[in-house]
Amino acid sequence: MFYRENGQFKTSYRADGQIFPIRQDQIAMALLLLIALVGVPLFASEYLFRAILIPFLILSLAALGLNVLVGYCGQISLGTGAFMAVGAYAAYNFHVRIEGMPLIASLLLGGLCSTLVGVLFGIPSLRIKGLYLAVATLAAQFFCDWAFLRIKWFTNDSPSGNVSVSGLQLLGCSIESPVQKYLFCLGFVLVFALLTKNLVRSAIGREWMAMRDMDVAAAVIGIRPVYAKLSAFAVSSFIVGVAGALWGFVHLSSWEPAAFSIDRSFQLLFMVIIGGLGSVMGSFFGAAFIIILPIVLGQIPHWFGIPMQTETASHLEFMIFGALIVFFLIVEPHGIARLWSTAKEKLRLWPFPH
Repeated sequence: MFYRENGQFKTSYRADGQIFPIRQDQIAMALLLLIALVGVPLFASEYLFRAILIPFLILSLAALGLNVLVGYCGQISLGTGAFMAVGAYAAYNFHVRIEGMPLIASLLLGGLCSTLVGVLFGIPSLRIKGLYLAVATLAAQFFCDWAFLRIKWFTNDSPSGNVSVSGLQLLGCSIESPVQKYLFCLGFVLVFALLTKNLVRSAIGREWMAMRDMDVAAAVIGIRPVYAKLSAFAVSSFIVGVAGALWGFVHLSSWEPAAFSIDRSFQLLFMVIIGGLGSVMGSFFGAAFIIILPIVLGQIPHWFGIPMQTETASHLEFMIFGALIVFFLIVEPHGIARLWSTAKEKLRLWPFPH
């Protein structure tokens, strides 16, 4: 009864092409932003910031970048963790080697370096696809793991391989408290989500989706596969690289190559698949699912007073987590975003049966 388009007329192309054409969606998004910008900083605890909110924002950004490549362009990638590592270590070197380098410039330059590496490893996509492309991007993961572990220049000659950053500042303001880090990450996520949403609705976004649906037919109608695929790798790697820099600078503060291992690549791929391929909102749903579910599963024995050893609880968590992923993929292979869209479609017709 409250989710209707009756009386909401579009009188221009600009109004018809809005990201949220329904007024109720606009109000809901405004309230959500108000809660995120004002309510959460006022009432959330330090644990909530450090364990859930900041990782959620950064991994949502990384999943958003991967969704551009996998969901919109149809190019399978298993090297996302490597591109995050390139962004993190490149931003670190810019930050410590260049005196007075602004923080945002370091992060964006780290994303630019990740773009170059992503395009380099995206060149095989011009000849191969599917499982073979996944193996080619997996090579990027192993190569970057070896490079950041063995080449000491990347870690500023650190003997242990660990690097650390401290004293982050933005326009003279310190970024040290959990609230400040949360707002800093939130600003990046909002900007990149808006840019990505508009990008996938543009001409290049339609080219990506044409390549995803049928690359031969896309080439026949005049779409250049070289430009479409490499641009998808470039945009995806840039966003993922910035997310990797944020993960190292803001969330970890001190990290080693293991922080961006192949497990991180699979985790991000699961986020995109579960959240919804080819959906900006699905990236956020997938990140929330992956981050919150293990915490909830780990607390269930304590809630019900079930005595359980730490090792058993850890193994049970992995078993339940894997079973839920398989079950969810069978029930709704298009992800949580599709469930959300279906619920909205039914809500627009409720209570009428048709």
